[in-house]
Amino acid sequence: MNEEDAYAFALKATAYHEAGHAVMALYLGRPIQKVTIAPGKSALGDEHLGLCHVKKSPGKGSKDWFEDEVMILLAGMVAEAQITGQYCAAGAARDLRYARRFLQSRAESERQIERLERRLLSKTENHLSDRALWSAVELIAAELLKSETISGRAAKHFYETALASDRE
Repeated sequence: MNEEDAYAFALKATAYHEAGHAVMALYLGRPIQKVTIAPGKSALGDEHLGLCHVKKSPGKGSKDWFEDEVMILLAGMVAEAQITGQYCAAGAARDLRYARRFLQSRAESERQIERLERRLLSKTENHLSDRALWSAVELIAAELLKSETISGRAAKHFYETALASDRE
């Protein structure tokens, strides 16, 4: 693969990664501010390629905010793996680090952390394997590849379009 093809593939993987975060957040009732695949820096100065800015308000009807937060963090890696064929821990390092911190606050031992992580990863995979949710990931990723950045309102529109199409 030449350099141009490698960059295009990385951008596509990033679009799916960020779309995965967005769809899981919307599925859990969390509002999105924006989704982008543009390179940037976090408030802490970390460089990143892409970002899904989820608003910090609790989801509507969320049973467990903690689990929702971890599943949103894992959803990027899960969606990206559908395109790349494997989990990319390096690309999702920041998400995995944050998820691990959440898990450490809930579990007492390393074994409990690993069990909880596996359970939430499985739950995330199950949600994103739903035909309507995966269609939403594809719609949002396609728009990100075209526009680079979309608003939370646009992400919600694509999410609702995918759900409505699935009902027909």
